[in-house]
Amino acid sequence: MNKIKVNYLLLMLLAASVLPFACKKPVEPQKSIGLQLYSLRDSMSTNPLMTIDTVGKMGYAFVEPAGYYNGTFYGMSPADFKAAVEKSGMYVLSSHTGLPVPDSANWDAAMSWWDTCITAHAQTGAKYIVQPFMDSVGYQSLAGLQRYCDYFNAVGEKCLAQGLRFGYHNHSDEFKPVEGQVIYDYMLQNTDSAKVFFQMDLYWIQEGGASPIEYFNKYPGRFTLWHVKDSLEVGASGKMDFKTIFENATVAGMKHYIIEQEAFTKSPFEGIKQSFDFLNTAEYVK
Repeated sequence: MNKIKVNYLLLMLLAASVLPFACKKPVEPQKSIGLQLYSLRDSMSTNPLMTIDTVGKMGYAFVEPAGYYNGTFYGMSPADFKAAVEKSGMYVLSSHTGLPVPDSANWDAAMSWWDTCITAHAQTGAKYIVQPFMDSVGYQSLAGLQRYCDYFNAVGEKCLAQGLRFGYHNHSDEFKPVEGQVIYDYMLQNTDSAKVFFQMDLYWIQEGGASPIEYFNKYPGRFTLWHVKDSLEVGASGKMDFKTIFENATVAGMKHYIIEQEAFTKSPFEGIKQSFDFLNTAEYVK
Protein backbone atom coordinates (compact mmCIF):
# COMPACT_ATOMS: atom_id res chain seq x y z
CA MET A 1 0.00 0.00 0.00
CA ASN A 2 1.55 3.31 -1.02
CA LYS A 3 2.05 6.28 1.30
CA ILE A 4 -0.84 8.32 -0.18
CA LYS A 5 -3.33 5.52 0.45
CA VAL A 6 -2.10 5.08 4.03
CA ASN A 7 -2.52 8.79 4.78
CA TYR A 8 -6.00 8.76 3.23
CA LEU A 9 -7.08 5.81 5.39
CA LEU A 10 -5.74 7.51 8.50
CA LEU A 11 -7.68 10.68 7.69
CA MET A 12 -10.86 8.64 7.15
CA LEU A 13 -10.42 6.86 10.49
CA LEU A 14 -9.86 10.19 12.26
CA ALA A 15 -12.96 11.70 10.65
CA ALA A 16 -15.03 8.67 11.63
CA SER A 17 -13.98 9.02 15.26
CA VAL A 18 -14.67 12.78 15.46
CA LEU A 19 -17.84 13.03 13.34
CA PRO A 20 -20.33 11.54 15.84
CA PHE A 21 -19.32 14.16 18.44
CA ALA A 22 -19.17 17.02 15.94
CA CYS A 23 -22.70 16.26 14.76
CA LYS A 24 -24.21 16.14 18.23
CA LYS A 25 -26.26 19.16 19.24
CA PRO A 26 -24.45 21.07 22.00
CA VAL A 27 -25.92 20.49 25.46
CA GLU A 28 -27.93 23.52 26.55
CA PRO A 29 -26.49 25.01 29.74
CA GLN A 30 -28.87 24.93 32.68
CA LYS A 31 -30.29 28.28 33.73
CA SER A 32 -29.69 29.88 37.09
CA ILE A 33 -32.90 28.73 38.76
CA GLY A 34 -33.43 28.87 42.51
CA LEU A 35 -35.72 26.99 44.87
CA GLN A 36 -37.50 28.25 47.97
CA LEU A 37 -36.93 25.36 50.37
CA TYR A 38 -40.39 25.86 51.87
CA SER A 39 -41.47 23.84 48.82
CA LEU A 40 -39.89 20.80 50.52
CA ARG A 41 -40.75 21.81 54.07
CA ASP A 42 -41.60 18.33 55.34
CA SER A 43 -38.43 16.79 53.95
CA MET A 44 -36.31 19.72 55.16
CA SER A 45 -37.64 19.18 58.69
CA THR A 46 -36.73 15.47 58.74
CA ASN A 47 -33.65 15.12 56.51
CA PRO A 48 -32.30 18.47 55.34
CA LEU A 49 -28.95 17.15 54.08
CA MET A 50 -30.55 14.55 51.80
CA THR A 51 -33.07 17.11 50.61
CA ILE A 52 -30.43 19.70 49.74
CA ASP A 53 -28.34 17.10 47.92
CA THR A 54 -31.35 15.97 45.86
CA VAL A 55 -32.21 19.55 44.89
CA GLY A 56 -28.65 20.13 43.71
CA LYS A 57 -28.66 17.00 41.56
CA MET A 58 -31.82 18.22 39.81
CA GLY A 59 -29.90 21.20 38.45
CA TYR A 60 -30.99 24.01 40.75
CA ALA A 61 -28.34 26.72 41.07
CA PHE A 62 -29.22 28.19 44.45
CA VAL A 63 -31.63 27.94 47.36
CA GLU A 64 -33.67 30.29 49.49
CA PRO A 65 -34.16 28.79 52.97
CA ALA A 66 -37.16 29.39 55.18
CA GLY A 67 -35.70 27.75 58.26
CA TYR A 68 -33.75 30.39 60.18
CA TYR A 69 -34.21 30.16 63.94
CA ASN A 70 -32.06 31.81 66.63
CA GLY A 71 -28.81 31.75 64.69
CA THR A 72 -29.29 28.40 62.96
CA PHE A 73 -30.68 27.17 59.64
CA TYR A 74 -32.68 23.94 59.89
CA GLY A 75 -30.74 23.17 63.06
CA MET A 76 -27.34 23.80 61.44
CA SER A 77 -24.88 26.58 62.12
CA PRO A 78 -24.58 29.13 59.31
CA ALA A 79 -21.21 27.66 58.32
CA ASP A 80 -22.53 24.09 58.26
CA PHE A 81 -25.61 25.07 56.27
CA LYS A 82 -23.47 26.95 53.76
CA ALA A 83 -21.14 23.94 53.45
CA ALA A 84 -24.05 21.54 52.88
CA VAL A 85 -25.53 23.73 50.15
CA GLU A 86 -22.19 24.28 48.44
CA LYS A 87 -21.36 20.57 48.61
CA SER A 88 -24.51 20.01 46.52
CA GLY A 89 -23.19 22.42 43.86
CA MET A 90 -25.48 25.28 44.84
CA TYR A 91 -25.23 28.45 46.91
CA VAL A 92 -27.43 30.39 49.34
CA LEU A 93 -28.85 33.48 47.64
CA SER A 94 -31.60 34.69 49.94
CA SER A 95 -33.66 33.70 52.95
CA HIS A 96 -37.17 34.14 54.34
CA THR A 97 -37.38 35.24 57.95
CA GLY A 98 -38.56 38.18 60.02
CA LEU A 99 -40.36 39.60 63.03
CA PRO A 100 -43.66 41.46 63.39
CA VAL A 101 -43.29 45.22 63.81
CA PRO A 102 -42.28 45.96 67.41
CA ASP A 103 -43.78 48.65 69.58
CA SER A 104 -41.54 51.27 71.17
CA ALA A 105 -40.99 49.15 74.28
CA ASN A 106 -39.67 46.24 72.23
CA TRP A 107 -37.86 48.16 69.50
CA ASP A 108 -34.33 47.72 70.86
CA ALA A 109 -34.84 43.99 71.45
CA ALA A 110 -36.12 43.57 67.88
CA MET A 111 -33.15 45.48 66.45
CA SER A 112 -30.79 43.27 68.47
CA TRP A 113 -32.54 40.18 67.05
CA TRP A 114 -32.02 41.56 63.56
CA ASP A 115 -28.33 42.20 64.22
CA THR A 116 -27.85 38.52 65.08
CA CYS A 117 -30.04 37.42 62.19
CA ILE A 118 -28.21 39.51 59.59
CA THR A 119 -24.79 38.35 60.82
CA ALA A 120 -25.90 34.72 60.58
CA HIS A 121 -27.15 35.24 57.03
CA ALA A 122 -23.94 36.97 56.00
CA GLN A 123 -22.07 33.87 57.22
CA THR A 124 -24.04 31.69 54.78
CA GLY A 125 -23.05 33.92 51.87
CA ALA A 126 -26.63 35.11 51.37
CA LYS A 127 -27.14 38.43 49.59
CA TYR A 128 -30.79 39.02 50.45
CA ILE A 129 -33.12 38.67 53.45
CA VAL A 130 -36.85 38.72 52.73
CA GLN A 131 -39.67 39.13 55.24
CA PRO A 132 -42.71 37.20 53.95
CA PHE A 133 -45.41 38.52 56.26
CA MET A 134 -46.97 41.34 58.24
CA ASP A 135 -49.26 40.88 61.20
CA SER A 136 -52.70 42.51 61.45
CA VAL A 137 -51.16 45.89 62.34
CA GLY A 138 -50.13 46.36 58.73
CA TYR A 139 -53.57 45.66 57.29
CA GLN A 140 -55.91 47.55 59.60
CA SER A 141 -54.90 51.20 59.21
CA LEU A 142 -52.52 53.47 57.36
CA ALA A 143 -50.90 54.34 60.68
CA GLY A 144 -50.14 50.67 61.26
CA LEU A 145 -48.91 50.25 57.71
CA GLN A 146 -46.64 53.28 58.10
CA ARG A 147 -45.16 51.67 61.20
CA TYR A 148 -44.22 48.69 59.03
CA CYS A 149 -42.70 50.92 56.35
CA ASP A 150 -40.55 52.71 58.93
CA TYR A 151 -39.59 49.37 60.45
CA PHE A 152 -38.61 47.89 57.09
CA ASN A 153 -36.51 50.97 56.30
CA ALA A 154 -34.65 50.51 59.59
CA VAL A 155 -34.03 46.80 58.96
CA GLY A 156 -32.99 47.56 55.40
CA GLU A 157 -30.39 50.01 56.67
CA LYS A 158 -29.01 47.36 59.02
CA CYS A 159 -28.79 44.85 56.16
CA LEU A 160 -26.91 47.32 53.96
CA ALA A 161 -24.35 47.83 56.72
CA GLN A 162 -23.46 44.13 56.47
CA GLY A 163 -23.56 43.94 52.68
CA LEU A 164 -27.07 42.47 52.30
CA ARG A 165 -30.34 43.78 50.89
CA PHE A 166 -33.70 43.58 52.64
CA GLY A 167 -36.98 42.90 50.88
CA TYR A 168 -40.66 42.11 51.37
CA HIS A 169 -42.61 39.21 49.83
CA ASN A 170 -46.29 39.69 49.03
CA HIS A 171 -49.28 37.41 49.26
CA SER A 172 -52.76 38.39 48.03
CA ASP A 173 -54.04 40.60 50.86
CA GLU A 174 -51.57 43.39 50.05
CA PHE A 175 -53.74 44.29 47.05
CA LYS A 176 -56.71 45.22 49.20
CA PRO A 177 -57.39 48.84 50.18
CA VAL A 178 -57.03 50.31 53.63
CA GLU A 179 -58.45 53.78 54.21
CA GLY A 180 -58.78 54.21 50.46
CA GLN A 181 -55.20 53.22 49.54
CA VAL A 182 -53.96 49.90 48.18
CA ILE A 183 -51.63 48.39 50.77
CA TYR A 184 -48.96 47.28 48.27
CA ASP A 185 -48.82 50.70 46.59
CA TYR A 186 -48.52 52.42 49.94
CA MET A 187 -45.60 50.17 50.88
CA LEU A 188 -43.82 50.82 47.59
CA GLN A 189 -44.32 54.57 47.99
CA ASN A 190 -43.31 54.77 51.66
CA THR A 191 -40.25 52.55 51.80
CA ASP A 192 -36.84 53.77 50.68
CA SER A 193 -35.91 52.06 47.41
CA ALA A 194 -32.25 52.15 48.46
CA LYS A 195 -33.09 50.13 51.57
CA VAL A 196 -36.10 47.96 50.69
CA PHE A 197 -36.79 45.93 47.56
CA PHE A 198 -39.81 43.78 46.81
CA GLN A 199 -39.85 40.09 46.04
CA MET A 200 -42.91 39.74 43.85
CA ASP A 201 -44.83 36.51 44.15
CA LEU A 202 -46.20 36.23 40.62
CA TYR A 203 -49.01 33.88 41.63
CA TRP A 204 -50.26 35.70 44.71
CA ILE A 205 -50.37 39.10 43.03
CA GLN A 206 -52.73 37.69 40.41
CA GLU A 207 -54.76 35.95 43.10
CA GLY A 208 -55.09 39.39 44.66
CA GLY A 209 -56.60 40.71 41.42
CA ALA A 210 -53.60 42.78 40.31
CA SER A 211 -51.26 42.71 37.31
CA PRO A 212 -47.51 42.14 37.64
CA ILE A 213 -46.87 44.07 34.44
CA GLU A 214 -48.75 47.13 35.68
CA TYR A 215 -46.68 47.16 38.86
CA PHE A 216 -43.42 46.74 36.93
CA ASN A 217 -44.29 49.79 34.84
CA LYS A 218 -45.55 51.83 37.77
CA TYR A 219 -42.59 51.05 40.04
CA PRO A 220 -39.72 50.10 37.72
CA GLY A 221 -36.65 48.53 39.25
CA ARG A 222 -38.23 47.67 42.63
CA PHE A 223 -38.77 43.93 42.09
CA THR A 224 -35.28 42.48 42.47
CA LEU A 225 -36.40 38.92 43.19
CA TRP A 226 -39.38 36.97 41.88
CA HIS A 227 -41.20 33.94 43.22
CA VAL A 228 -42.29 31.95 40.19
CA LYS A 229 -45.35 30.04 41.28
CA ASP A 230 -48.48 28.41 39.92
CA SER A 231 -51.42 26.70 41.58
CA LEU A 232 -49.52 23.40 41.27
CA GLU A 233 -46.36 22.79 39.20
CA VAL A 234 -45.05 25.87 37.41
CA GLY A 235 -46.75 26.15 34.03
CA ALA A 236 -49.21 23.34 34.71
CA SER A 237 -52.37 25.41 35.11
CA GLY A 238 -52.08 27.40 31.90
CA LYS A 239 -53.43 30.41 33.79
CA MET A 240 -50.10 32.17 34.32
CA ASP A 241 -48.74 34.20 31.42
CA PHE A 242 -45.11 33.62 32.31
CA LYS A 243 -43.96 34.57 28.81
CA THR A 244 -45.22 38.14 29.04
CA ILE A 245 -44.05 38.45 32.63
CA PHE A 246 -40.49 37.35 31.81
CA GLU A 247 -40.41 39.63 28.78
CA ASN A 248 -40.80 42.50 31.27
CA ALA A 249 -38.00 41.35 33.59
CA THR A 250 -35.73 44.29 32.77
CA VAL A 251 -38.25 47.00 33.62
CA ALA A 252 -39.12 45.12 36.81
CA GLY A 253 -35.48 45.15 37.86
CA MET A 254 -35.50 41.37 38.33
CA LYS A 255 -32.08 39.86 39.05
CA HIS A 256 -33.03 36.36 40.22
CA TYR A 257 -36.12 34.16 39.99
CA ILE A 258 -37.00 31.45 42.48
CA ILE A 259 -39.45 28.58 42.20
CA GLU A 260 -41.79 28.14 45.12
CA GLN A 261 -44.36 25.38 45.07
CA GLU A 262 -47.03 24.96 47.72
CA ALA A 263 -49.18 22.19 46.21
CA PHE A 264 -48.29 19.16 44.10
CA THR A 265 -49.82 16.80 41.57
CA LYS A 266 -47.62 13.93 42.77
CA SER A 267 -44.73 14.05 45.23
CA PRO A 268 -42.96 17.30 46.19
CA PHE A 269 -39.69 16.10 44.64
CA GLU A 270 -41.39 15.20 41.37
CA GLY A 271 -43.19 18.54 41.45
CA ILE A 272 -40.11 20.72 41.87
CA LYS A 273 -38.34 18.76 39.12
CA GLN A 274 -41.28 19.35 36.76
CA SER A 275 -41.26 23.05 37.63
CA PHE A 276 -37.50 23.25 37.06
CA ASP A 277 -37.79 21.53 33.68
CA PHE A 278 -40.55 23.94 32.62
CA LEU A 279 -38.44 27.04 33.27
CA ASN A 280 -35.20 25.46 32.06
CA THR A 281 -36.70 24.70 28.65
CA ALA A 282 -38.81 27.86 28.24
CA GLU A 283 -37.20 29.97 25.50
CA TYR A 284 -38.30 33.25 27.08
CA VAL A 285 -36.58 32.48 30.39
CA LYS A 286 -32.93 33.54 30.41
